[in-house]
Amino acid sequence: MKYIAMIPARYAATRFPAKLMQKLGDKTVIATTYLATLNTGLFDEVFVVTDSDIIAEEIEQYGGKVIRSQKEHESGSDRIAEAAASLEFDVILNVQGDSPFIKKEPLEKLLQQFDEETVQVASLMRVLKDEAQIANENCVKVCVDKNMNSLLFSRSPIPFRRNKTADVPNYEHVGVYAFRKQALMNFTSWPMTPLENAEKIECLRYLENGIPLRMVITEHKGVEIDTPEDLERAVRLLQ
Repeated sequence: MKYIAMIPARYAATRFPAKLMQKLGDKTVIATTYLATLNTGLFDEVFVVTDSDIIAEEIEQYGGKVIRSQKEHESGSDRIAEAAASLEFDVILNVQGDSPFIKKEPLEKLLQQFDEETVQVASLMRVLKDEAQIANENCVKVCVDKNMNSLLFSRSPIPFRRNKTADVPNYEHVGVYAFRKQALMNFTSWPMTPLENAEKIECLRYLENGIPLRMVITEHKGVEIDTPEDLERAVRLLQ
């Protein structure tokens, strides 16, 4: 099978403008993310998908491949779908441009899920024990069935523990996705679904159209850089 990775990269982030061009050590955030993805050795090709001349020039100086977005997009999945439509591949992995601490092992486990022909979409999750995070609406939670297929994503604490002694783990959704090509193309052709609109969680669109996500447990979290404070944490982690 042919595996490719795409890194959607917007310059004008709402909460932290130009965050992808901030320095993390001796490289920018987007360059660090691109090189970490490339260096996993898992992909036949790695692309950065952007609407920005500045980001395009940054990646090209490392010999990277850039695809220019032609439209405005609501989500990263929509952005990479536009770029991927004309490409030949079996599985595409969506790496967030603000996630510079990419590791090979969890991505490799994601790609291995597609050895099963029934798997259309796969994503990562980690065990969540912090009660403050479980209650935090900015932390997306997921419940799975016994085959590790997603049942529900929510910003609310799930499962609700009416039975306080029930031994059921809480999982946090880690927003790294892998898709078969047709599953990604289908996603962009479907309208926004009611739960997706209510929760503002894009992967609910798959569930509401009858497509579960195969979930893979990882211990790796890293740092997603959404704020200047996140960048400071990332610099400390790098050091």
